Amino acid sequence: MLFNSYAFILGFMPLTLLLFHGLRGAGFARSSIGLLALLSLVFYGWWNPIYLLLIVPLMLVNFALAARIVPRDGRRPHAARPLLVLGIVLNLATLGYFKYANFFVDNLNAVAGLDLVLGTVVLPIGISFFTFQKIAFLVDAYRDRVDRLNFLDYVLFVTFFPQLIAGPIVHHSEVMRQFRDQTPVSMQTVALGVTIFTIGLAKKVLLVDTAASTPPLSSTPSPPAPAPMCWPRGARHWPTPRSSIEQPELEIRV
Repeated sequence: MLFNSYAFILGFMPLTLLLFHGLRGAGFARSSIGLLALLSLVFYGWWNPIYLLLIVPLMLVNFALAARIVPRDGRRPHAARPLLVLGIVLNLATLGYFKYANFFVDNLNAVAGLDLVLGTVVLPIGISFFTFQKIAFLVDAYRDRVDRLNFLDYVLFVTFFPQLIAGPIVHHSEVMRQFRDQTPVSMQTVALGVTIFTIGLAKKVLLVDTAASTPPLSSTPSPPAPAPMCWPRGARHWPTPRSSIEQPELEIRV
């Protein structure tokens, strides 16, 4: 689902805003967090539901590692550092497989003369962003910068749809503090959000999409224009090009 699609602008975004703020206004703050996390997973699975089988297990594993890493009573567990390294390696290995597996196999075949065959690996959308988002959470947990370790908060932190596929990468404490703030949203804030969204949409549709549809300029240099020809003064016939005049043979006598 693209941010400039009819499905998002006329369907997903209004429905999400209505349900989220409706639950929050009715006093169901935790339910609104769960609903937003669920809708964010729907947003990601809209592109290809099969990749929910990638992001969900990775979230479970990373949250389990974070629960074993985070300090308790000011004391860091003995296995915290090895588990942190394990989590970072696991996330980077997953990212490296989807981004560079075909590249590695093709170069190995070229260098070693092998004939290894690897099926086409499709890069899941947004995998770089949510991979480094999970790594940032592990590091924050290791440094005791996660104020409350809650699975529902963690799922929303990783999958929040406005930044899931386009970034930026943020810290857990920066985002969850805003979700827990139950201050009513003013009309000025709503107007500001609509204005920013409209400006971004206009840039995407009018500038980016227009530039992308413009055919690229040809990189082939055009042939040079022929030099202007002049009729020699007093000549009765058109002069023959010098390259076509038979050169006289030179006779060397010794």
